[in-house]
Amino acid sequence: MQLLAMLSMLSDHAGRVFFPDQIQWHLFGRLAFPLYAYCIVMGYGHTKNLKNYMIRLVLIGLVSQLPYWYALKLAGINVVGTLFVSLCVLVLLDRAKNMPLRIILVAAAAYMLEWGHFDYGMYGLFLVLICRYTRNGVMAGLHLVLNLAFLILKGWFTGLFSIFSTLAIAYAPCLFGYLDRIRIPRWLWRSFYPLHLTVLALARLWV
Repeated sequence: MQLLAMLSMLSDHAGRVFFPDQIQWHLFGRLAFPLYAYCIVMGYGHTKNLKNYMIRLVLIGLVSQLPYWYALKLAGINVVGTLFVSLCVLVLLDRAKNMPLRIILVAAAAYMLEWGHFDYGMYGLFLVLICRYTRNGVMAGLHLVLNLAFLILKGWFTGLFSIFSTLAIAYAPCLFGYLDRIRIPRWLWRSFYPLHLTVLALARLWV
């Protein structure tokens, strides 16, 4: 799963830098975010030290911010920030006592992600919540509904293709079992986002 997430994200970002008019790079790149959202949920559920896990996300996000701006020419906060906010929401939801408070927490976080121009915005939060609280067919169905909603709201046509990642998570876990035989060093998994953005930012000097 980690390998596919890294390759699809690289495809999306490399396509944005070098081949902005070739949609196939972005279509393959749409597979990345659902995998990262699912990894955040799994990381939250299995980490032995939540504090260190959150600190790592903050550091990765901070290191990635300048390369994100320069490589992708995007304003706002990079996707690690979105994943961090989503993780904070998961923690708070587990501690919240009642449903009205949970709704307020999610609504406030969604507003902050949109207002702060975080990458993927509230879409990212909702997808993390779908991965956290649903499984299999329900997860795939709600992800499809989410994609259709954002197609209408924001015209995210290529985002429709991200459903294939969720379908694979739900119905083809053996695929990821095969890919996970390829061991990704922790240092590479944790550094890949800022590292590849830095390389792409430097490459822009020559484009």
